[in-house]
Amino acid sequence: ITMLAIVSSAVRLQAHGGARALSRSAVSSVHMQVAGAVRTVTLGLVGGGTVGGGIVEILREQGPALRQSLGVEFKFTSICVSDMSKARDFVLPDGCQLTSNVHDVLDDPSVEVVIEVMGGTTLAKDVVLAAMKSGKHVITANKALIAANLPDIAAAHAAANKGAAKPVHFGYEAAVCGGIPIIKVLQRDLLGDKIEGVRGIINGCTNYMLSSMASTGCSYTDCLKGASELGYAEADPTLDVGGFDARSKLKILIELAFGISVEENDIPVKGITGVTATDFEYAKMQGGTVKLLGVAGVQGGGLTAYVSPVFVPESNQLYGINGATNAVQLLSKYSKETVLVGQGAGRFPTANSCVSDLLQIVQGTCAPPFPKEAVAGLAFKNDYSAAFYIRMRYRDQVGITRDVGAVCEKNGISIHSMMQNPVKNRNDAMFVIITEPCLLSQVKLATTELERLDWCKGDSFYMPSLMESPLGPRAGAGGRRAVGASSRRDECTARDRRRAAGPLLSKREALSSGWQCAAAFVTARDVAIVL
Repeated sequence: ITMLAIVSSAVRLQAHGGARALSRSAVSSVHMQVAGAVRTVTLGLVGGGTVGGGIVEILREQGPALRQSLGVEFKFTSICVSDMSKARDFVLPDGCQLTSNVHDVLDDPSVEVVIEVMGGTTLAKDVVLAAMKSGKHVITANKALIAANLPDIAAAHAAANKGAAKPVHFGYEAAVCGGIPIIKVLQRDLLGDKIEGVRGIINGCTNYMLSSMASTGCSYTDCLKGASELGYAEADPTLDVGGFDARSKLKILIELAFGISVEENDIPVKGITGVTATDFEYAKMQGGTVKLLGVAGVQGGGLTAYVSPVFVPESNQLYGINGATNAVQLLSKYSKETVLVGQGAGRFPTANSCVSDLLQIVQGTCAPPFPKEAVAGLAFKNDYSAAFYIRMRYRDQVGITRDVGAVCEKNGISIHSMMQNPVKNRNDAMFVIITEPCLLSQVKLATTELERLDWCKGDSFYMPSLMESPLGPRAGAGGRRAVGASSRRDECTARDRRRAAGPLLSKREALSSGWQCAAAFVTARDVAIVL
């Protein structure tokens, strides 16, 4: 009856007022009257820094619109900060107290939602677990907390909802890739799909640095300085440049995509500190670039994952993602390829993801935090297969190519090609080996052995490639390839020949390695070794 009365009033208003159509505000007003009075949702915020201030500002600016569209208004009762004397860059909401005691938030029975953006993994864990235990909804942007305590958080969430009169929600959209809604996509939109692979540029600092190195030719040190000046790098950049920040995010994505909880320290990680301008030169020769990626996927019946600099061919959509931008590429059975691109960090992108969780809570549309069930028999293994790029620094002498071939053969590695730019100093030069797909463990053994040889100068550098093997499936028993120089030459395309021009192996080097060469000089890409 109330619904009919309101609609009737709206129709009379349209007829007598001469309006040609009901305005959006009138429709919203009808909606709010049907739903009842505006509902107030009380919030407790733990952390008043960059992201916390962003949340306050978004809700202040968008409050009237949210009240109009959802019939909800948000009220902060307390904001907990570590330093009460520090000046804040946001306006304290009316009726909200600033406190340094977290229990002013946790013990307040009026607080319905606790938003944790303080960082760290100790006190933050206590806040999150205590809030859920007391029946409060929790929102966090803390990737390190979730990665380190995921089983405990999942258990606390389940316990809070056991026999509860109303559900307790846990939202963490902001924990991975800031403003990109990757969490909700995996929780809900692709839950019915079968995820086969996850690849992501999931750290903005390192992507900015590597993009700068690729475009300017600057050194790692110079690009790190530039990232620090722009605020992309922390005072201690180890978590970013070492790949550890990306590894924490990858662990969370693995849980969502495959339903498997992996120990963070079991995921192989390699940072970008060893990447040089030389690597970008060789990557460009091969038609690609270098990115720090978090990668996970099903391989040989098991789940593998890693964080590492990776050769990305220009045919891959991640190739063109530059600057501090993040991107996640999902490979799945039914959707095939889904790519999400956006701001991976920053005050408002991250705060907006927290607000997104808040709006889902008040609308009752939250998905379970970790809904994916693991496929029976799927287990994690911390070794993975890929084609690898290996850079060696050396002093010139006879027999280097032979040594490389022998060590690779010993460790079961098939070489696709060897490349070398023009040598300027025979006592300090570099060459690159591109392998056929092999295991990371094989590459580690081979490079360790090569580094002990007298011609090798310093540590080698290796990284996996997203490019599929250009030579196709391996042939012969045991996966060995038996392709001579002439047959490989026949297989080369015109593009291969153009790209191969320049880096040459001398006849002396070729013959010392046992290769049968018909020409006096052969390009590395024109030769396939019998391994």
